Amino acid sequence: MNIANKITFLRILMIPFFLFFMYRDVEYGNYIALGIFIVASLTDMIDGFIARKCNMITNLGKFLDPLADKILVISAMIVFVEKGELASWAVIIIIFREFAITGFRTIAAANNNVIAASNWGKWKTVTQMAMIITLFFDFGNINYIKDILIYLTVAITLVSGLDYVRKNAHVIK
Repeated sequence: MNIANKITFLRILMIPFFLFFMYRDVEYGNYIALGIFIVASLTDMIDGFIARKCNMITNLGKFLDPLADKILVISAMIVFVEKGELASWAVIIIIFREFAITGFRTIAAANNNVIAASNWGKWKTVTQMAMIITLFFDFGNINYIKDILIYLTVAITLVSGLDYVRKNAHVIK
């Protein structure tokens, strides 16, 4: 296992600690969870950079990296739905897109086609992580910032999914 894959695996291992501090009533638990989430999010950029720069792209990494992102983001969103900070309809749309594109990629892989992450897919991940980070904060009278970011995240998530299907429709044919 190369260093890029180890960093991705580390992101997966951070998720239970993130959840522990989100659910436990410990002093500064939310801040610790926020720190863990930010570090885990940053590992997504780091492992990808290392894999590309050092020519360490592997099939394991192609599988683990998006899986780690999905588990991290979906776990956080479910916690925020439970806490009343995020509407379930937004999470349902995001999860639907994730399953649909994962299925699409699986069909492609079965036909020896690899669907690389697009710029829309990368923006989707960035907006989802930014949305989650903002949900940790109380903006007082300007809490509509959260709503704007939630709607923006859902919109970019849908656009990225449509972009994958449009660019790779030949996979289904």
